[in-house]
Amino acid sequence: MVTMTDYVRLWFRLVPAYAAGYFLSYGLRSVNAVIAPELMQELNISAAGLGLLTSAYFLGFGLFQLPLGLLLDRFGPRRVEAALLLVAASGCTLFALGTHLQALALGRALIGLGVSACLMASFKAFSQWFPIDRLPALTATIMVAGGLGALSASVPVEAALPLLGWRGVFFLVAALLVLASGFLMTMPDHQGAAHRESFGQQVRTLGSIYSNRHFWRFAPQGCVTVGGFMAIQGLWAVPWLMDVHGATRSEAANVLFLMALAMLAGFLFVATCSGFLARRGVSPMLLLTVGMGLALVVELAILLDWAHPSWLWPLLGLSFSLGNIAYSQLTAAFPVALSGRVNTALNLVVFVGAFGLQWGIGAAVDAFVDAGGLTRANAFRATLGVLLVAQTLTFAWFLVPVKRASH
Repeated sequence: MVTMTDYVRLWFRLVPAYAAGYFLSYGLRSVNAVIAPELMQELNISAAGLGLLTSAYFLGFGLFQLPLGLLLDRFGPRRVEAALLLVAASGCTLFALGTHLQALALGRALIGLGVSACLMASFKAFSQWFPIDRLPALTATIMVAGGLGALSASVPVEAALPLLGWRGVFFLVAALLVLASGFLMTMPDHQGAAHRESFGQQVRTLGSIYSNRHFWRFAPQGCVTVGGFMAIQGLWAVPWLMDVHGATRSEAANVLFLMALAMLAGFLFVATCSGFLARRGVSPMLLLTVGMGLALVVELAILLDWAHPSWLWPLLGLSFSLGNIAYSQLTAAFPVALSGRVNTALNLVVFVGAFGLQWGIGAAVDAFVDAGGLTRANAFRATLGVLLVAQTLTFAWFLVPVKRASH
């Protein structure tokens, strides 16, 4: 029988290594929002170019989700994530050295590819080493690490820019990624972690997921609503605050910091209170529904200036922190053996949506300014209005119940 002392010892051996990777992953996802003014000025790029550059992270991340599931099963999470973090380090180095849009976009795509396993590898490792009743708390711990990473990409990065410059920031993160990769390789490897599966079996498994009505209940909302939030948080929040509200870059970074802090509070809430609420009739699905509905209301309030940004943007972050509940709720509709594939399948549509929308928002703003004759402030408002309509439609689709099959 495994004692509590054994669990604590194993926790300190495994969790910090995987948390470090996800911390860096989330920080890299969000950092371009703060350095956007420098990138646009130094590289002389448009809003569409900035959107394409930054969204390359999501493209590299999302497209690797399907092979990632097979690699995690075949080689184990420790080896896969450690190797990919070195890819991310090379991407950071290329980004720091780049002098034109194409080189920086390639570096950004390599970063996305390199950190694509950080969350899924931790899920798999924890399922191998810990009993199932401890997994929700462990998952929440990783999400908290991600929230801290988002915090680090706001005010701390803004404060570091005068000392290091944006290139120095990426050189520093490249070094940290190499250290995190080495840290992971000191972790124990689970016996029997590798699992051989033929390509044909892989395709059939994915086909059963992508043809399932349960999956398509969650996928559109994940793509357009969650992906849209990731696109805004990762890039367009700061330009919106500067162009629409006239905030300085420092003031916008402070709002981004508050939004990340609210997300962190939401992750902690799910970790500590979701079980308590479920026992009292407040299901995780209800929390997810309320969170997504509230997010749409807050976006409308941001669009119409119903309150000060320092109140609305943190509330938006808090609302979207409940969106991660979708992974466990979707997984519950499938056999346990498919859980890894289900998570990566949903991750694929979320990150493809984030890629398309992060690029598309910039292109739409440019189009409204150039072809529509709008000011940048009104162009941002028009773009968010179109996105909000699409997100409302996916939320309405999500509300349509699906009959659950037994497994």
